Amino acid sequence: MAPVQATRLRRLARRSEEQAAAATQDDGIERCELCHEPIAAEHRHLVAVDSRELLCACRACTILFDSRAASAGRYKLVPDRRLRLEAFRLDDVQWEDLRIPVEMAFFFHSTSAGRVVAFYPSPAGATESALELDAWQGLAAANPVLDELEHDVEALLVNRAAGTRGHWIAPIDECYSLVGLIRSRWRGLSGGSEVWEELERFFVDFERRARSASAQGQAPEANAATAMSAGGREG
Repeated sequence: MAPVQATRLRRLARRSEEQAAAATQDDGIERCELCHEPIAAEHRHLVAVDSRELLCACRACTILFDSRAASAGRYKLVPDRRLRLEAFRLDDVQWEDLRIPVEMAFFFHSTSAGRVVAFYPSPAGATESALELDAWQGLAAANPVLDELEHDVEALLVNRAAGTRGHWIAPIDECYSLVGLIRSRWRGLSGGSEVWEELERFFVDFERRARSASAQGQAPEANAATAMSAGGREG
């Protein structure tokens, strides 16, 4: 990974871990990082496409930047959809082909890098893994829903730790929250009990807010709707 990209990634992971402190002014009030208006503890984020930075946004800026035309593509609003991918096709051989050295990672298409990138959480923060293009293309071919990932702001999140097999489409800020959690809670060589308890709570909460979706994507539903429409016209 290029030194500049590595620096940006470390900054992004730190921001996700400490975003409240970064957005808080001297008066102790957390503020929007675009217009400096006060914001609630629960708020949306924008991604600065070129730098990959996450920015805390107030409601007004969230509404404004929900339109791509507002920033000519320089900023993207992080969506809030969370999809549990049913019957996702990723076996052990495919996982090895992706060259992820641990059992948890996220993948997203980076506009600045011009390709799909893979990162895994570690005690040092988010670490990039050398992702083979053929391996990703094979995974996307087996799971067409991956073609629906919104560039820069949505990721495939995979958790294979302790024998689990969890696959989701996740907002990118959630992925970096996971990175920050591990970075801040990890102790010793194994991480310690606290970090694994926090990870369990993270995924339980994520599952609670996720809805089920087919790994085959929207094509089957769209085809069914088209067939019904055609049938109606014929009648």
